Amino acid sequence: MRQLPLLLACLLLQACTQTQKGLEQTVMLAISGPDDVTVTDQQVDALPYASIYARINEGPRIFVVLGYNENNQQKWVTQDKAMLVTAKGRLIKTLGLPDDLQQVSNLQQDPLADSLHIQEGASWTRIVQWTEQGKVRAGTVSSTFQRGDDEVIEIAGNRIACRVWHEQARIDSLGREWENTFWIDNRSGEVVQAHQMLAADAFPVEITILKPAKS
Repeated sequence: MRQLPLLLACLLLQACTQTQKGLEQTVMLAISGPDDVTVTDQQVDALPYASIYARINEGPRIFVVLGYNENNQQKWVTQDKAMLVTAKGRLIKTLGLPDDLQQVSNLQQDPLADSLHIQEGASWTRIVQWTEQGKVRAGTVSSTFQRGDDEVIEIAGNRIACRVWHEQARIDSLGREWENTFWIDNRSGEVVQAHQMLAADAFPVEITILKPAKS
């Protein structure tokens, strides 16, 4: 696994010399490569930007710093200028990947929008559009939430007590089913870790929030 002391030192220096630029004006890049990236707890804490680990389509784990935080959506930009967009911990759009999630409707009804009050069996229906081998596809996704066993996970040196929710999703017209899993901080209600599918039962994306975006 690769350590990033030189990179983070450069980012910190850049942050000190760009005091006139807010987070929304600065697109920071991820570092990717053949091996999983590891950033120390001290480096995460020292970097003045929200950050995540991401694993895209079972590739290496990468470290990504927030590019934009606007309209309650977080836009994470990778080294090769791909973008992951999240809202309330859910992946809602991507750009620049081999296949992309283009649109998710009815986000206001997503149970994750009020994560500390999700009820067993909560349901949600939305229309999702994505690309698959270059072809645009769309479908109506129906899902229900089932609570898993609570877990305590360690992220960036912090032990976080989490509620675990499994979302059983399906597109009846395509005969596809899959599961998304979300780890929700018991105190803040923030999704601190998620395993999701970008498309219908395809292209897994794992995200761990190292330092959350400030609202």
